[in-house]
Amino acid sequence: MRIREFWKSLPEGAGREILFLAVAGAALAVSFFGLVDLPFDAAWVAIVLCGIPILKDAAVGVFTRFDIKADVLVSMALIASVLTDEIFAAGEVAFIMQIGSFLEEFTVAKARAGIEKLVRLTPRTARRILENQNEETIPAEAVKVGDLLRVLPGETIPVDGVIVHGNTSVDQSVMTGESIPVDKGEGDEVFSGTLNCFGAFEMRSSKRDSDSSIQRMIRLVQSADAGKARIVGIADRWATWIVVAAVLSAALAWIVTGELVRAVTILVVFCPCALVLATPTAIMAAIGNATRHGVLIREGDALERLATVRDIVFDKTGTLTHGRPEVTALHNFHAVLPDRELALIAAAVEARSEHPLGKAVVRGFPGGERTTFPEVEAFEMVPGRGVSARVAGRPFLAGSLELLRSRGVELPEEGASKAEEQLAEGATLILLALDGRFCGIIALADLVRENAAATVAELNAIGVRTVLLTGDNPSAARHIAELLGIRDFRAGCLPENKLAWIDETMRKGEPVCMVGDGVNDAPALKCARVGIAMGGIGSDIAIEAADIALVKDDIGQLPFLFRLARRMMTTIRINLTFSMILNFAAVVLAWLGLLNPVIGALVHNAGSVLVIVNSALLLNWRGRRNSTP
Repeated sequence: MRIREFWKSLPEGAGREILFLAVAGAALAVSFFGLVDLPFDAAWVAIVLCGIPILKDAAVGVFTRFDIKADVLVSMALIASVLTDEIFAAGEVAFIMQIGSFLEEFTVAKARAGIEKLVRLTPRTARRILENQNEETIPAEAVKVGDLLRVLPGETIPVDGVIVHGNTSVDQSVMTGESIPVDKGEGDEVFSGTLNCFGAFEMRSSKRDSDSSIQRMIRLVQSADAGKARIVGIADRWATWIVVAAVLSAALAWIVTGELVRAVTILVVFCPCALVLATPTAIMAAIGNATRHGVLIREGDALERLATVRDIVFDKTGTLTHGRPEVTALHNFHAVLPDRELALIAAAVEARSEHPLGKAVVRGFPGGERTTFPEVEAFEMVPGRGVSARVAGRPFLAGSLELLRSRGVELPEEGASKAEEQLAEGATLILLALDGRFCGIIALADLVRENAAATVAELNAIGVRTVLLTGDNPSAARHIAELLGIRDFRAGCLPENKLAWIDETMRKGEPVCMVGDGVNDAPALKCARVGIAMGGIGSDIAIEAADIALVKDDIGQLPFLFRLARRMMTTIRINLTFSMILNFAAVVLAWLGLLNPVIGALVHNAGSVLVIVNSALLLNWRGRRNSTP
């Protein structure tokens, strides 16, 4: 069963490559040990299965794109070995190079569908109000600037515009990432793709569908993806010089010694077998280590890029915080009512509300929804403002200052002072009134993750600058930054603001890592040198846009991930240095006639094994905390 599941999880075409490699390896074993008496050398099987794809890619690269890569040198060695009847050497070189190619391809993630998922968020229809006050349903792209539209509760707002009639609460998390709906009234701006939570309203469109906020975000994701450069393999970067050096060395050896076999041996040992394996084997081992720590590496070269990062940018809601509001304080201003009684009345009324803040009030009461609440009558939800009801015959209000004032309740100086204090700490407030008089404040906030402060401190300790980019208000952003020890922050950030900040920073030569969870983070995750998404609570679009996903939403793994990436690059450098030294020594021995093509191929094989063993040490590497770069 596990083998079947593994096979299904492989990228398209990978199963066939594994089968070819297995058959080629068995054929080489038969050839080397003479296990079966065949009318031809069994190594030909490896040449056909592994060599022909290499020859094809090299020919296409040279003759169609004038692009010289490592496969050109391998092709030369294959052809030279076959012409001199060194069949086993040719088969072994083709086999080892195909293993390296397969490992590199295997580390590349499948094509992602993030943009398509964004497109599915785009509203497809709109309710246009006609002159006779009837309405017609039209495609969203048919909306014109100035059209009067109606949006019902639970519907997605079709285009950007301004409310002209009605009050509501709008879930803007798709744009700002903030989990708490925003109260909206006449004159307030609303955005395409955001969700109308409660009240019906009428709006005047201010932009066409193609210019709307959600369409702009789609274009941002597309442009950011196109602008992210990919790391080219080290062997391919140096391929031209390796080919030139190999050809010159082989030709010179043939001219000086007059022995063609020496020239062929030089071409064989010049093949960058260990050089090709140096990077992908280390990457795969590091990916395996990261997976065991609950980190999914979605892009093969993500750890290479992460090792260069010196700035890490955090979204706030759902990343540094849990992503949902919780009651943090109850301030009771009633002369005789105990705190528990006031909280009980508030919870009883909010239990009938569908608003996330109301649900948070119920959760925050000891016993929560299991509590037997007093009887509530005449419950009314005022869209965008709060709720009103009668509890045990007494009128009760819970909501915004506008709600209280509309019912003739004023906020005393003491209450206003406490409200300002809570707002300065980034809290969201529900004001309470009983019997027509102000009586209390419930403060709610999105609580920070328990390990957030320790994570930020450790990142600072290893030389990574921490930055907060959030769509929240300045007070909340400043409070979180100071609480966690984050060195820099920006508040009120829309997707394009985050993208612009990251792009500007990277233009200065400072690679940036972005950590986020929401749809609004997708453009920034794409644009950043490395994008890391919260894999548990994060949106599918954010995960698809990211290079790395934290499966268990554990940001405490971030410092380890940085250290692992740096250790992986150290391993790669060791592998590269060793492989180049081995190549140089093998060329010298081939010049002196101490190696023939078969022995040269075996030397390369041994070097490749040592590279793989060194890379495998990364599988169980744990690293040291608080290490400096």
